[in-house]
Amino acid sequence: MHSTRVTVAALVAAAALALTACGGESAKTGSVTQITGQTKTGKATVLDRPFDKPDLVLTDTTGKPWNLREQTKGKPTLIYFGYTNCPDVCPLTMSNIAVAKKALPKADQDRLQVVFVTTDPERDTPDSLGAWLRSQDPSFTGLTGDFATIQAAARTLGIGIEAPKKQADGSVVSMHGAQVIAFSPKTDEGYLLYGEGTTVDDYTKDLPKIVKGENP
Repeated sequence: MHSTRVTVAALVAAAALALTACGGESAKTGSVTQITGQTKTGKATVLDRPFDKPDLVLTDTTGKPWNLREQTKGKPTLIYFGYTNCPDVCPLTMSNIAVAKKALPKADQDRLQVVFVTTDPERDTPDSLGAWLRSQDPSFTGLTGDFATIQAAARTLGIGIEAPKKQADGSVVSMHGAQVIAFSPKTDEGYLLYGEGTTVDDYTKDLPKIVKGENP
């Protein structure tokens, strides 16, 4: 398997600092955890220093408290920060994961946890978030809550997000990092990073490994 080592500067520029305005242009922010090393293998970025799973308690789509660490302990987990009114990147990312997940054996589908954390909690209520995720995959977990809490958790994973802002045309845009972080069931650490260019085929190829906590 061919791997390419990437410098710290390149990683920070390409992954940790990039923000996506769904339907808009990209921006930069420096207030995120910097990732110090990586190896590229296919679409996956294998992190030399995995992320700790955020100590995060938010509200799920049933309106109940949901503890990220407790609910996903020992389970293969994908985490993505985005918002339901995003016209492009967020629904495409979740759709790609949903399609790829269906290629897994049923037992592995049941083990895999996919967690969508909103970056627009004011509009993404438990009800609206739940309805949106059910159209993607009913098993996906949606979380909403206090924006500052969500932003702080994202930063620990090298993902920058900004508070939603109203544009001149009246639309509201949420700037957010578009990375998916995969957590190993063996260590409960975030060891893989995927960018917004990851396709259905990429996830289909890698999910069987992720379920086992292995490198793609």
